[in-house]
Amino acid sequence: MTEKPTYTLADIAIYFLKLGATGFGGPVALVGYMHRDLVENKKWISEDEYKEGLALAQLAPGPLAAQLGIYLGYVHYGILGATITGIAFIIPSFIMVVLLGMAYKLYGGLEWMQAVFYGVSASVIGIIAFSSYKLTVKSISKIDFQSIKTNWLLWLFYVLMAIVTAVTQSEEVLLFVGLAIIYMIVKAPPKWMKKVNTLPLILFSGIGFWSYEVTKLEQIAIFFTKAGAFVFGSGLAIVPFLHGGVVNEFGWLTENQFLDAVAVAMITPGPVVISVGFIGYLVAGFPGAVIAAGATFLPCYLMTIIPAPYFKKIAKNTSIKAFVDGITAAVIGALVGAVIVISSRSLIDIPTVLIALVSLLVLIYVKKIQEPYIIAIAALVGIGLKMFF
Repeated sequence: MTEKPTYTLADIAIYFLKLGATGFGGPVALVGYMHRDLVENKKWISEDEYKEGLALAQLAPGPLAAQLGIYLGYVHYGILGATITGIAFIIPSFIMVVLLGMAYKLYGGLEWMQAVFYGVSASVIGIIAFSSYKLTVKSISKIDFQSIKTNWLLWLFYVLMAIVTAVTQSEEVLLFVGLAIIYMIVKAPPKWMKKVNTLPLILFSGIGFWSYEVTKLEQIAIFFTKAGAFVFGSGLAIVPFLHGGVVNEFGWLTENQFLDAVAVAMITPGPVVISVGFIGYLVAGFPGAVIAAGATFLPCYLMTIIPAPYFKKIAKNTSIKAFVDGITAAVIGALVGAVIVISSRSLIDIPTVLIALVSLLVLIYVKKIQEPYIIAIAALVGIGLKMFF
């Protein structure tokens, strides 16, 4: 714990409730808002405390913005503060995606709703492709000869996972962990590895509100807990895991429904990962939404409050940093592979290809425009194409 805070627990809870309800722009924008508001303007959090939280959010699994918010709640108010800020941050967007899920189930079969998501789904592919590029440059290296040469092993893992995901059309969790361990051994083997010769084995009707099966809820809990444990850096890193499970393995959603779920995450404020609430609702009503969201954010919460008291020491561990670098490269590679798989199934005609391409080009060349605006325009384009052509 640090010195006595200049704000109450209610103050920071209200702040994160507002941020969760109005914070658009994805994880990078959200962590920027936290620094501007809590460090620069309100001065509730020191620069050092913020940097420690950001470092932990990058090192440990979990969506970046949510994990940083949980840590900042922990700084002065411990586990209670972490719990309240985490819930306050997630609740607004969770309510929004559940309401959108209700509308989707009620109106999803109507022609105008299908027209909206015809454009939106194609646009989302372009947005994910651009996010994959940004994550690649940020987390692995710049795309030039010298940078690739210096980080060749990370690029090898990246390309390998892109190919494996594209070919198998599923997430390979053990391969992620295996590649991370290899990178750790090569770059910064733990001291105990150097000492031994062998390594150890490693209430509503018509909208499906209460429509669920107990077995399915159990599957949701297990699957989304696993997915939440492998989200590093950006919420979009969870896309290949979700796609492999909910579309390919369990068949809970169709390809278009999955893209619609990603689109819902893009048009709502707060953490991108909240799309799991929408998916959970489509699969098993409100109980499914609660369990999917809770299971996804539980690893993030635990991986923040457990190491928080010891983080200064953990942050200096080169082996842990190397493990995270390795698994991050693999996860982003899988995201690229997921984009390839989804594109091959969802870009079904020339208009959808053009919508995806234009969305990508707008993000590259029009720096100030945010994803919700692109999606809104794509929705109008979809309506125009379906209704009038």
